[in-house]
Amino acid sequence: MSIGKWKSLLFAATLSVATLTACTTPETTDDAAADGDEAAPTATAEGSLLSAIRDRGTLVCGVEGSIPGFSFVESDGSYSGLDVDVCRAVAAAVFETSEVDDLIEYRNLDSTERFTALAGGEVDMLSRNTTWTSSRDAAGGNGMEFAPTTFYDGQGMMVTTASGIQTLEDLEGRSVCVETGTTTELNLADRMRELGVNYNEVKFQDSDATYAAYAEGRCEAVTSDRSQLAARRTTLPSPDEHALLDVTMSKEPLGPVTMNNDSEWFDVVKWVTYGLVQAEEFGITQDSVQEALQSENPEIRRFLGVEGDLGSQLGLSNEFMVYAVEAVGNYGEVYERNIGGQLGIDRGLNMLWTDGGLMYSPPFR
Repeated sequence: MSIGKWKSLLFAATLSVATLTACTTPETTDDAAADGDEAAPTATAEGSLLSAIRDRGTLVCGVEGSIPGFSFVESDGSYSGLDVDVCRAVAAAVFETSEVDDLIEYRNLDSTERFTALAGGEVDMLSRNTTWTSSRDAAGGNGMEFAPTTFYDGQGMMVTTASGIQTLEDLEGRSVCVETGTTTELNLADRMRELGVNYNEVKFQDSDATYAAYAEGRCEAVTSDRSQLAARRTTLPSPDEHALLDVTMSKEPLGPVTMNNDSEWFDVVKWVTYGLVQAEEFGITQDSVQEALQSENPEIRRFLGVEGDLGSQLGLSNEFMVYAVEAVGNYGEVYERNIGGQLGIDRGLNMLWTDGGLMYSPPFR
């Protein structure tokens, strides 16, 4: 082969490599919110959202904001509830302090806003009664990552005791209030179709409007997760005049959510959530966590960061679970403070696996 032909082949190969490199170079995207408001920094090729959150100095957590026991705005403007405590535990692990009230910004999001807000970088995570489903998880669907379930629930139906409604079949020709953009809406349609019940669906964009309409008598029943119905029942003028039907229409595993484009940040949310469950299994409480640091149990020593480097593998302090438990307690404490004591809902499936429930953490090792 002539030298000239070698040069021609070499030039063609070089041009192909350059073209391939140009085609695979990541494009820079604008993460600003569409409405012009400044969005929370999102994950980039240069670093995880974890770094952006630390640089910002606050965790932006999307919550529902109107469900007692889960996420609720108190009269003084503070937030309470199981979902809120998950946000607080994550913030404690990230910022290495149990004093996190000034390190979290809560955003109240209705069911039609939540995924758009998360995808657009307006919030860092969701912790707001969101059901884990295949289409929401799949890359070809909503493209979300679901952290461990924090509350195993199921869809129910609440009616007035004066209505005489005792079964779903009794809703024939009656009106049911439902929040749109939810699994609740889809499950209701499926179940009523299965039963052959013709009903009038009255849709609302947010839960406040849904329950206000029910309280005003604009519909004879309201449907949602059973836990939400129990919580909302306590806010009605005469709670004893309302009852939940003895029916569960679906499986509703509720838990925190992140986007699926940042495995480091997802791992942080996932393992902090698991850690609350593991702390309960170890018997480590908000009051006893400092004492537990002196334990000779190697599993507890790894869990609390006395030994090993589990935290640093996540981009956190090795003591990250010490801060989280000091901030909110273990899962059992979180449940009793917000759900068991306030709403009187038995733990049921939300018991530890050792007690016959579904709450289970993989090993911290």
